[in-house]
Amino acid sequence: MDDWLYKYPPLYPGILLKRYKRFFADIELNTGEIITAHCPNTGSMSGISTPGSAVQVSYSNNFKRKLLYTWEMIQVFDNQPTWVGVNTMMPNRIIKLALEKYLFPELGNYQQIRFEVAYGQDKKSRVDFVLSSDHPIYIEVKSTTWAQKQLALFPDTETTRGQKHLRELTALLPQARAVMLYFINRGDCTQFAPGDSADPIYGKLLRSANSLGLEILPCRFEISPEGIRYLGLAQVHDLLLLKSETT
Repeated sequence: MDDWLYKYPPLYPGILLKRYKRFFADIELNTGEIITAHCPNTGSMSGISTPGSAVQVSYSNNFKRKLLYTWEMIQVFDNQPTWVGVNTMMPNRIIKLALEKYLFPELGNYQQIRFEVAYGQDKKSRVDFVLSSDHPIYIEVKSTTWAQKQLALFPDTETTRGQKHLRELTALLPQARAVMLYFINRGDCTQFAPGDSADPIYGKLLRSANSLGLEILPCRFEISPEGIRYLGLAQVHDLLLLKSETT
């Protein structure tokens, strides 16, 4: 049975030589050619940017682009050989497909999916998705790639933007449902918790928001050169349930 949510176009295998200046990655393709690919992940990429690792890149025929190759995924060996998604443009695209297929029964029934909806103080922020139902459902998506054994962690670095999103989602409660959807961009993690060592403020805000009704959906995805498949929800680790005061 073909249950891929998304199938990649033909990808090109290679070895990561180095990632630099946030947006660039030098890669040696299996053909021996050395290319510079666009790195669409501007974060710290903890544990997923090790030189010498196997990678996969896509190719664009848009010759107006400065870099025709895009770094899509990298192979890690934290638990077992696992492909991890690098392209941070993919999670929202995949979640849109999943919402259209009603793959998340936790969200209940909804009639309409809206994207990039203005909200928050003075409507200066945009939430990834809003679902129309009896209670509107606001969903923020976060790509999650950092892992310790089988525990997926977010964030992997301090994120003032992520802290702001938590505060703004919390402000919607209880008039609306608010959901943090963590797109676990690797298939080897079965649990989820906040990355307290990277951003303790984020962890405190997440626990506080959860106690006030913020819903947490840690969604597991298998990533492979063939495509992306939904695996179901990760278990929320006990670390998330620990009480902590907000700052």
